[in-house]
Amino acid sequence: MSLKSDNKKNIVLVGFMGTGKTSVGLRLAELLDMQFIDTDNLIEEENIMSISDMFSMMGEDYFRDRESSVIEKVSKLSGKVIATGGGAVKREINIQNLKSLGIIFCLYASPETILQRTSGYSHRPLLQIDDPIGKIKDMLNERELFYSKADYTIDTSELSIEQVAEEILEKIAKERINKN
Repeated sequence: MSLKSDNKKNIVLVGFMGTGKTSVGLRLAELLDMQFIDTDNLIEEENIMSISDMFSMMGEDYFRDRESSVIEKVSKLSGKVIATGGGAVKREINIQNLKSLGIIFCLYASPETILQRTSGYSHRPLLQIDDPIGKIKDMLNERELFYSKADYTIDTSELSIEQVAEEILEKIAKERINKN
């Protein structure tokens, strides 16, 4: 990861698992010729351990500390498309860091859509339970206040990756026009 600064704002994608952060982020990076950064991937690379192993072996606090460290680093970059883990917004310092050089987009989807999109993923241990839809609803309610701190929210439930990317590009274009 280069620390080169090119004075462009970052496009930051936050939201619950299964809302499209990685897919949309990759598409935006391609459309804008920007580098895509997935903070969860960086955490795993730096710790040489999967996130689910970190949770089970070290605990959530250990993982959240690693996550905050990575977010602090990537927030100092510019001109990147950054996708965060679903719970990254639970720490106010992460939101502040991400907003310092970025526009934050919260991708949202209905609990039913999230369950449908994540049902085949064994690497989603939080949903390997008897009542996954109840768990999704509880976690969305718990994080609602944090997600509301995003600059924009986009419901991806009925949208394609391309449609979400286009909506983000439209909002960025309007923001640039309004600042000039």
